[in-house]
Amino acid sequence: MTTDATARLALPLLFAGQAQKEVFHNEALTAIDALLHGVAASADLATPPGSPIVGQCWIVAPGASGAWAGRANSVACWTDGGWRFFAACEGLSVLVADRGHRMSWDGSAWLDERLREEGLYLAGHRVVGEQRAAIAGPAGGATIDENARTTIDAILTALRDHGLIAS
Repeated sequence: MTTDATARLALPLLFAGQAQKEVFHNEALTAIDALLHGVAASADLATPPGSPIVGQCWIVAPGASGAWAGRANSVACWTDGGWRFFAACEGLSVLVADRGHRMSWDGSAWLDERLREEGLYLAGHRVVGEQRAAIAGPAGGATIDENARTTIDAILTALRDHGLIAS
C-alpha cells in the first residue's frame, strides 16, 4: 500500500519520476512553516479576518462560515496563494496570541494549556494562582480563640483565592 502523504501532518511525499516535485515540496514547507512551533492569532473567530497578513494563522472556531465554512477546528493560514487549511492531529500545540497561552488538540477538541502565567488550571478552573503574603500564626494566650479564628479565616480565604476549595 502506498501513501502520498505523511501519517500525522499529511505532508505530501515525493515519488521517483513525479512531475513538478517542487510544488509538493513547497506545499510541505508551507505546512511545516504554519504548524511547527505554530502561532495562531485567535481560536475564537468563525469568519475569516478582513485583511490577513501572509503567514498569519487562526484556529477556526465552530460554526465557521465564508471561506472557512466546513473547516472548524482546523488551522487556517493565509498564504500568497490564499487560505491553506491544516487538519489538527492529536498532540498539535499552537500558541494562541490573544489568549496568551498554548492550546492543544486532544483528538476531539482544542484545550487550553493547564499551566499558564497566571496559574494552574484544572477542568477550566484555576486551582493555583500567584503567591500571596504570608499568614501570621495565632499569638498570645488570653485571646487565643479570636486569634485562631482570624488565622483560620485567612487560611480559608487564601485557599479560596487559589481555587483549592469552593467559595
